Amino acid sequence: MATLAALACTPPVRAATPELRVLTHSSFNLPKPLLGEFERVAGVRLQLIKGGDAGEMLNKLILTRAKPIADVVFGIDNALWHKAHAANVLDPYDGPAARRPSVAEVGAGVVPVTYGFVNLNADKAWLAREKRSAPTNLLDLTRPEWAGKLVVPNPATSSPGLAFLLATVGGMGEEAAFAWWAQMRANGLKVVKGWSEAYYTEFSRNGGSRPLVVSYASSPAAEVFFSKEKTTEPPTLNLLLKGGVFRQVEGVALVRGGGQRAAAGQFIEFLRSPAVQQMLQTEMWMLPADKGAAPVAALAVVPTPTVVDNPFAETLAANSGQWVTRWTRTVLK
Repeated sequence: MATLAALACTPPVRAATPELRVLTHSSFNLPKPLLGEFERVAGVRLQLIKGGDAGEMLNKLILTRAKPIADVVFGIDNALWHKAHAANVLDPYDGPAARRPSVAEVGAGVVPVTYGFVNLNADKAWLAREKRSAPTNLLDLTRPEWAGKLVVPNPATSSPGLAFLLATVGGMGEEAAFAWWAQMRANGLKVVKGWSEAYYTEFSRNGGSRPLVVSYASSPAAEVFFSKEKTTEPPTLNLLLKGGVFRQVEGVALVRGGGQRAAAGQFIEFLRSPAVQQMLQTEMWMLPADKGAAPVAALAVVPTPTVVDNPFAETLAANSGQWVTRWTRTVLK
């Protein structure tokens, strides 16, 4: 038996720091000091689980719902919300952030964090080199001179890919949109898994062969911000074509069956805090959802789109699943 003296010299057993599991898409990014401050205040250790593009991330959440891999999820957007809602993988949150005024909504149970605009980006240097004017409508892209020039992320796995598909349906009508997609397949459209591959591998601005890419209206501003030459002129161009602009709203939610409820709620509040709402703008190049947050100067390089092609929320919720299935048959099979 241990003596009293030996027990007195034994260090006290300290409880392990609880872990908060946060599932995010691959583009989620915040500075380590800011995340560290959250950990200190909340008394947890963050485990950030990057789940791929948002569509892929949601698929993982659905496949693991019997044994959730996370306590809180960031990156469910207004294009994916209906799928998450139908799969019953989210729990409602009613803290202050859920009641704070937002400039846009995702869907019930999801607290809006950021919003932005998915559209086509063009490589200005390629246009100048080829002595081409930028296309002025989506039908231009079905012509022989634009064969093999566009790359898109797959809407089954990518949230910007899905957003662009929805914009074509919202702006052109379902039948005209799928006729356009069929023409694009015949005209050499390239499909990749996610936005990162489309933008950083296939886009001619980054060494690829495709001068047109599905990206964000904020992408030209990001190009200026990160330019080594410290240019003030974006090297890429927003096309903002009819049937090609989708207003995307991303949010954060509790995972049904997840743990660490108090800390998960604190993380939701953290993402709507003024510091994070400002920082996300130049870390993820999305606008702040909080009505009181001001856009940073870096985003003023390009104007915010004023016309979008989002289908009505009810129509989107009822049909987007079958639209993705139809798109897959039309473009990939």
